[in-house]
Parts: sequence; structure tokens; C-alpha cells
Amino acid sequence: MAVHFHEEDLPAGVLTGTGAIAVDTETMGLITARDRLCVVQLSDGSGDEHLVRFAPGSSYDAPNLKAVLGDPARQKIYHFARFDLAAIQHYLGVMAGPVFCTKIASKLTRTYTDRHGLKNLVEELLGESISKQQQSSDWGGPVLSEAQRDYAASDVRYLHRLRDELTVRLEREGRMHLAQACFTFLPTRALLDIAGWAENDIFSHM
Repeated sequence: MAVHFHEEDLPAGVLTGTGAIAVDTETMGLITARDRLCVVQLSDGSGDEHLVRFAPGSSYDAPNLKAVLGDPARQKIYHFARFDLAAIQHYLGVMAGPVFCTKIASKLTRTYTDRHGLKNLVEELLGESISKQQQSSDWGGPVLSEAQRDYAASDVRYLHRLRDELTVRLEREGRMHLAQACFTFLPTRALLDIAGWAENDIFSHM
């Protein structure tokens, strides 16, 4: 297992297989248009993680990364896909689907709890422990610490295994069709967020 760090793009030939890709992002904050994309993390489930960092003022011209993210034949696994899809679309110009979102899958299956964070899922479903200490750190600085790199890598390290476990539960509870409908809608939800409807429920009567 290794964490590979790259500046501005993936090297040619990296993550060019056909299997699902786990994806996460680190930004300067939670408002997509204001808070720039700093890091994209990826894993193909083989044990290595790849971090791509973007500097202030980046052109986000990352053809190798965009090719992986934009491949319509490869499933992308996220935890809270809505945010990551919007950040990737806004800064890289790619809608990185098709989608499996472990947070949505958790909410559809783990109805006995309101704890649907990645840390909670990893602990309960996989019996592992991850630290969220670096979650609110400065991702735009000139140097990413080893702690930041380890944290960023851990956000994609477990997503393949979580997807597999949550798929079993979705099928067991007869909710796979509901999950898939939500996953299919997520790119549109991300576009609505970018367009200004982040805080408005357009399906509400109000």
C-alpha cells in the first residue's frame, strides 16, 4: 500500500484500467464557486491511493485526470457524491459519473442510526478506524503535511469495500432500485447546486 502524490495531473498511464474508481476532493471550504479545489484523491481498490494537488491560480488543465474521471464506463465511488461532483464539474469541467454514493446507500440501509459519516461507516461495517483530525485543515498551503496526505488517502481507501457491503444491504432490504435512482440523479443535483439552487428544494410545495 502506498500513497502517490502528483502535481496538477495524474501521470500518463496511471489508473487506466476498467474497474471502479474511488474519488474524493479537498477544497478550501464548502462553497463550490468560492472555495477552490485543492486536491483530488483516487483509488482503484488495489491498495494504492493517488493524490493530485492543484496550486493557487491553477488552470486545472489535467487531461489524464479528466480522462479517468470522465470515463462513462467506469463507476465512481464517493462518500457524499453531491459535493465532490459539483467541485469536479466546476473546476475541471467533467461530470465524474456514473456514481455510487456510500452516504446515500447508508441512509437507505442503516435506518437504525443517524450516524452516516465515513468514519462511522468504516468503523461499523469494516471494523477499521480512521482519523478525521485533518478534515478542516488548510488544503491550499504550499506544502501538504504527511498527516494531511494520509488523511486524504484514507478518504478513498475504504470506499470499494464499503460499496460492496452496502450493496449487499441494499439488495437485502429491497432498496437497490431506490439507491440507483438517487445515484442517477446526483449529477443533476450537483448542477443545480452550481447554478444556485443549493439551499432550495425545488420539489417542495413552498
